[in-house]
Amino acid sequence: MAFRKKVDLLLRYQPDLLIIQECEHVDKIVFPEPPTSVVWYGNNQHKGLGVFSFGKYKVELLSGHESSFKTILPIAVSDGNIDFTLFAIWANNPSDKGYQYVGQIWKAIHHYEHLIRHEKTILAGDFNSNSIWDKPRRVGNHTDLVQKLSLKQIQSVYHHHFDQDHGSEQHPTFNLYKNIDKPYHLDYCFVSEDIMQKLAGMQIGAYDEWKKYSDHLPLIIDFNF
Repeated sequence: MAFRKKVDLLLRYQPDLLIIQECEHVDKIVFPEPPTSVVWYGNNQHKGLGVFSFGKYKVELLSGHESSFKTILPIAVSDGNIDFTLFAIWANNPSDKGYQYVGQIWKAIHHYEHLIRHEKTILAGDFNSNSIWDKPRRVGNHTDLVQKLSLKQIQSVYHHHFDQDHGSEQHPTFNLYKNIDKPYHLDYCFVSEDIMQKLAGMQIGAYDEWKKYSDHLPLIIDFNF
């Protein structure tokens, strides 16, 4: 929250795209470098999902957005030469009992099956999930989601880059109440194989650097497009 107080920290990385959960409405943010385009969605002006593009990239919410999934947003990204579909994700819908978190994504990837392709596809954000919380008898847990995406050759950048298994991550992206002794891996970037081949590197923000700003750590991913 209060993204206006943190925007300078992220802009020093010179991002092409930013995906920000619990993001206040864009009217409340003063950018030292204005974004090229913005997609913001939410019912609370202080706490929505914001996607910001810079430089040559433009983002646009697709007209087929299913509002019942709230902050799972299908977005067209283009720079005039490169285009792909981005699903910006903040899996958080308390009103959908039993499907508040990863269940939201499970429903969404079925609803948007026609947009989730073997190529030109990215799903990124706060999934609020991990296979350590799988409920085996419930269809649509984290492992089911990973397997469903793998059928379309879509994989997690982190797990590919660091050669990790889901549920055994060595690098947390979240510390409950900012407590280093309560670490979890909840944030992901899944990409299709053609985009994975362009991976140039990734890092997760350091706890000591980011703990005073958020209980989440940023995923910073570079592609050579």
